[in-house]
Amino acid sequence: MSSVHHLVRTHGRDEARRLVGPDRAAVVDVAARMLEDTSTGLAVTYSGFCLTALPHRKLADGEKWVREGARVSLLVEPGELPVRGKLTRFGVPYGSRARLILLYLQTQAIRQDSPVVELGRSMNDWLARMDIPVGGKTYADVRHQASCISACHLTFFWQDDRGADAWRKDSIVTGGIHLSAAGNPDQGNLWDDQVELSQTFFRELKRHPVPVHEAAIKAISGKSMALDVYIWLAYRLHVLTKATPITWAALHAQFGAGYKHLFQFKPGFRQALDLALAVYPDALVDVQDEGVLLHPSRPPIPERDIGRIAGQ
Repeated sequence: MSSVHHLVRTHGRDEARRLVGPDRAAVVDVAARMLEDTSTGLAVTYSGFCLTALPHRKLADGEKWVREGARVSLLVEPGELPVRGKLTRFGVPYGSRARLILLYLQTQAIRQDSPVVELGRSMNDWLARMDIPVGGKTYADVRHQASCISACHLTFFWQDDRGADAWRKDSIVTGGIHLSAAGNPDQGNLWDDQVELSQTFFRELKRHPVPVHEAAIKAISGKSMALDVYIWLAYRLHVLTKATPITWAALHAQFGAGYKHLFQFKPGFRQALDLALAVYPDALVDVQDEGVLLHPSRPPIPERDIGRIAGQ
């Protein structure tokens, strides 16, 4: 368990906040929330999203998004959807709202073992559990990100076992995530009843699922880079057999969207890493001058619990 969790356990939240100072008080709050949360809900993401990520901020509507991870690269291309009878271009999905919608779709598909995902009240309820109320400006943000996800096309690039280039291109959903004609935030029926994941995306998700704690996602639900770092650590740490260094340049390439220079990126990444470690107490990570050193760690979800995902 990290030092911040030890401080909270030993001294309580308020004293721990005083001891770490105002710059790290938010980390103490997140760690305390995780220690207090006894829920056992699980969420699922595709391993490809653990190695690369969506942008944190809005791009121009016609701009493509390319991000290189350690072994996987991601290209996201914006697309068009019919809106009131006219084709409308939507940009690349971005930020924490898009990540939460994708987590919901992937989790439900794995739980039901079906590419057809129920929306309606169940999606509203899940977003509310993640501290994302669906109403007002938040409603507009979620609606826009749902449209961006529906319109975009993904291409994952990697090298196969023989060193040859490989790729897979598809949409995330077949059709789109639509608002219900009778949508009412107070009644929980903002969305149409169902959406279907593309067969390619669903097949790869089933082959390479990565489980994470719902409570962890909730605690950092408004922080897109912290979500990315937590999911990355959940994927990487428990399969390591030895300490593994990751350079600042590699971290910048994977997580540094929106940061032109490395010196600008480092403080933002350090804050995101602190939040990710606050929701993953068993993660063993050292920050060094050259980057970070990852150590073999227990997974956030014990192997005995992974079987609970289906039918949860």
